[in-house]
Amino acid sequence: MANRYVTFGEIMLRLRSTEHYRLFQTPILEATFGGGEANVAVSLALLGEDVSFITAIPKNAIGEAALMELRKYGVDISKIKMVPDSRLGIYFLETGANQRPSLVVYDRANSAIAEASPELLDFDTSLKDVTWFHITGITPALSQKAADSALLAVKKAKDKGATVSIDLNYRKKLWNYGRTAPEVMCEIVKYADVVIANEEDIQKCLGIEATSDVTSGKLEIDVYKTLAENVKESFPNIKVVAITLRESKGADHNGWSAVLHGQTGFYHSRHYEITDIVDRVGGGDSFAAGLIYALSHFDDEEKSINFAVAASALKHSVSGDFNLSRLSEIEALLKGDGSGRVLR
Repeated sequence: MANRYVTFGEIMLRLRSTEHYRLFQTPILEATFGGGEANVAVSLALLGEDVSFITAIPKNAIGEAALMELRKYGVDISKIKMVPDSRLGIYFLETGANQRPSLVVYDRANSAIAEASPELLDFDTSLKDVTWFHITGITPALSQKAADSALLAVKKAKDKGATVSIDLNYRKKLWNYGRTAPEVMCEIVKYADVVIANEEDIQKCLGIEATSDVTSGKLEIDVYKTLAENVKESFPNIKVVAITLRESKGADHNGWSAVLHGQTGFYHSRHYEITDIVDRVGGGDSFAAGLIYALSHFDDEEKSINFAVAASALKHSVSGDFNLSRLSEIEALLKGDGSGRVLR
C-alpha cells in the first residue's frame, strides 16, 4: 500500500513587510499563507506524496483563498472543515537583516482551529488509511480545545497503525491559556515514533536539559547525542530523535546542520553555511517534511538526515512559508551540487 500522509494544524494568513522594511515603514504588506503543518503538507505534496491536511478555517473569502492555495500545490483539502462566523489566524512578519532579527507578531486568538472541537474534526474519518501522521507543538499551544484535538489525533493515528511524528516547535507567545507546554506535550509525545526539535524545544516542551550555546558559533555534537539519548530514555516509544542545529551568526547568515539518533546509530549531517538568507521562516517545517519523506523512502538513517538538511537548506532561498524546492533539486544538493550555477 502506498504511503498516505496526514498533517493536522493551523494555516494562517501571513502578512510580511516587503524587502527588509520594518512593519508599516511602508503601507505595503505581502499577503501569503503558511503555518507549520500546512507547510509540511505542501512540501510532501510537491515531493509527489499523497497528503491530506486537517484543519478548520472560516467559511468566507479568506478561508476559500487558503483552500485554493493548498489545492494549487496538490494537498488534499477534503478533510478541512469550513466554519461560519469564524476567523483565520494571522501572523505579521518583519524580515531581519544583519544584527536585527526577524520579528513575528501573532494575531491568532480565537481562530477557527483554536475554537474547533475534536468532534468537529472527526479524526476517525479523517485518518482513515493514514500511514504517517504529523503534528507540531504549535497547535496544542493555541487553546485547550486544540490541545484536546491534538492528543485525540495522535491516539487515533496510533490506533490505525500509523507512524506518528511530532515537531515540538515551542512558541512562548502562544502558551497562555493556563497550561504549560510540558504538561501538554509530554502526554502527546507518548504516542510519537519520531520527534523533531531544536535544543530549546526539547528543554521547554519536555523539560529535558542540555548545555550548549547556539550563539557561540561552535557546536558540541556530543551534547546533542546525550540530549537525544535522554529523550529516548524518557520516552521509550520514540524510535528517532532529530535535532536541528542552527548557528545564528546574523539574521541572514546561519550555519545549518542536524543530528539524528535513530534505530541504527547516531549521525551528524553535512553542514551548510547559508549566507544571504531570503526567508528562513518555514525552514524547520521543510526539514520535517524532508525527514518524513526520507524515512519513508530510504532504508538509511544517515542518508535520511542529510536529505532533510539539504531540503531545508534550499528552503532558505525561497520566499514564503512553503518550500517550493523540487525533488531533483534536493537530490542534486545532496550529491554535492551547491554551486548555484544557472541550469540551462
